[in-house]
Amino acid sequence: MLHIRMYNQFSRMDSIFGILCRQEGTLTILGYLMETMCSVNRKQTTKAYSVYSRHCPARQFLDRLADKWTLLIIDRLKLGETRFNQLRRDIDGITQKVLSQTLKKLERDGLIERRVFATMPVSVGYSLTPLALTLVETIERLAHWAEVNIDAMKEAQLRYDNQYSTSE
Repeated sequence: MLHIRMYNQFSRMDSIFGILCRQEGTLTILGYLMETMCSVNRKQTTKAYSVYSRHCPARQFLDRLADKWTLLIIDRLKLGETRFNQLRRDIDGITQKVLSQTLKKLERDGLIERRVFATMPVSVGYSLTPLALTLVETIERLAHWAEVNIDAMKEAQLRYDNQYSTSE
C-alpha cells in the first residue's frame, strides 16, 4: 500500500479519485492514482503491483498519461465522439503522425474506442471508454492547475536559472 504524507491544513476537493487536495491555495497531487492503477482487485488475485518497482507494468501507463498529447486528446474527447481531422484542428501543434500514433496507443490501452464511418472517403470517430471517463475529472483539474500556475512556475524557473547561472 502506498503511504501518503498527510498535511494538517487541507480540505479534500471532490473528484473521482480524490486525487487533488488544496493546501493553503496550492494543489498537491497525491499518489492515490498510482496506487489505484497498480493494485489488482485482490478478490480476483493476490498479486499486487508497486509503481516503485522497475518491473511494475503500470509504469508504462504512467508514461502514457504523462504525455501532453494523451492528456489533451482525452480532455478533448470528453465532449463526445470526435473525428480524426477535428481532433487535429482542435489540438494546436499536433502532427497527423503523432495524433495517429497516440490514438492507436490509447485504443490499445482501452481508453478510447474507434468507429469507422462508411463515407467517401472513409472517416473515423473516436470516443472515450468507461475506463477513460474515470480519468476525465483528474485530467481537467491537472490542466486547469497548469493554466492557473504557469506564471508561478515560470518565475520559479527564472529564479533558479538566475541563482545557478551566476554561481557557476
